[in-house]
Amino acid sequence: MTSTTLSPQQEREFEEVTAPLRGELIAHCYRMLGSAGEAEDLVQETYLRAWRSYDRFEGRSSVRTWMYTIATNSCLTALKGQARRPLPSGLGQPPGDPRTAVVEDRSRDWLEPLPDRVVWGRDAATVDPAQAAEATESTQLAFVAALQELPALQRAVLVLRDVLQLSAAETAQVLDTTVASVNSALQRSRVTIGDGLERSGRRVSELTQAERDVFAAFCEAFERYDVPAVVGVMTAQAVWQMPPFDRYYVGPQDIAALIGTQCPASGPRDLRMVPTVANGQPAAGMYLRHEDGGYRAFQLCVVDLQEGRVTGVVGFFSEDAFTRAGLPLVLER
Repeated sequence: MTSTTLSPQQEREFEEVTAPLRGELIAHCYRMLGSAGEAEDLVQETYLRAWRSYDRFEGRSSVRTWMYTIATNSCLTALKGQARRPLPSGLGQPPGDPRTAVVEDRSRDWLEPLPDRVVWGRDAATVDPAQAAEATESTQLAFVAALQELPALQRAVLVLRDVLQLSAAETAQVLDTTVASVNSALQRSRVTIGDGLERSGRRVSELTQAERDVFAAFCEAFERYDVPAVVGVMTAQAVWQMPPFDRYYVGPQDIAALIGTQCPASGPRDLRMVPTVANGQPAAGMYLRHEDGGYRAFQLCVVDLQEGRVTGVVGFFSEDAFTRAGLPLVLER
């Protein structure tokens, strides 16, 4: 960045005080927008706006609150006239029949995953675990999907109050409204979401060794194309989703039928699974073997693990998701 208004000292100071906030601001904008790509763009816009006005920053609030104010209001502007980004289970329809052909719906924008690499710009394993846990708090897919049910202002209030732990007065300052309006919006948002506040899968940093073993078994079962073993680690009400296909499937029996009838793989070594982290959760890039013997990106699977069982899987058919996760689009034989 260049500027004609900031002195060299101000430029250095701006970088020092704002650079550590980039990861958490990306997570914040993602919660608001449901899109990793849009979150990156809005954070870039936030830094540009902050840079241009830094010489007028008077310190009446912390730099962090000031940056969140810019980012939140940029998100609210972006959300005007924009439809929510759902998962298939959020469309208000019953579970799909796994024996019926799946149907793509490209007419809507779906909720996207947030690979942890997007937050950090590098392998999340190299980030301090405490810092990573704080920044990715409440980015789990189920929670972000629940947020999409809220009008934009209620969404902002819930995130600022319940995730970022700002006071009602601080939240009112960020949104340029009253404390009474903030409290009212918070109450309505909590009623709308209900148990969506609590139903998120566990973050990687929270997994027990037994749960890590369950995730490893899940991945290995796919590579063997052992469908009974894949669904054997799932709960009775596990949900399988795969946007942009518009249905969801519930329970090991239907999920097994879906894999058996709709998945283009047919035997061992047709699939390869490369573990990664997305939305703070265990995830894996699933690759499908092609005629030349190489493997191509198929879907990025984000896994909900609770109490040692898989409660849900969302498979994203998006090459962008692989790229953002730092995964190749092609694996060698």
